[in-house]
Amino acid sequence: MKSESSIDLSGTVAVIKKFGRKRDACIKILQAIQSDYGYLPTEALRYISEHTEISLRRIYGVATFYDQFRFDPVGQHMIKVCHGTACHVNGAESITWAIQNVLKIKTGQTTKDRLFTLESVACLGCCSLGPVMMVDDTVYGRLTPAETRKILKRYREKGHS
Repeated sequence: MKSESSIDLSGTVAVIKKFGRKRDACIKILQAIQSDYGYLPTEALRYISEHTEISLRRIYGVATFYDQFRFDPVGQHMIKVCHGTACHVNGAESITWAIQNVLKIKTGQTTKDRLFTLESVACLGCCSLGPVMMVDDTVYGRLTPAETRKILKRYREKGHS
């Protein structure tokens, strides 16, 4: 099933079938939709509101309240830079700046080629390694801006694999 903007909504139909149409299923439905698409497409949210007891207002209220939900597609590689106290003191800002400079994006944005998305997080739990960034599930610690640029170059050279 395709929506007007050609997003396949068959996964959304299956999610509603799995979790039900009641209001209390809202978070589980949104989590499943985001897991399927990588974000919350507007078309899927409208479909949910039209085919459940959950109003569009409620859906957006829940989705904007919790930081886990996104309204825009993310890159193939998620970069998280720790800005907890230990990382901050050890130079997290310079790491973020280096990433922004190389990728030409700001925190919270995705590169035009959708290869990278940059996030700032409160803590990655690697305080003794600060400053730290995580690319997907790989942690890089004791970073310098130069090392950060090298890491990003390696990911870029790998391309979209």
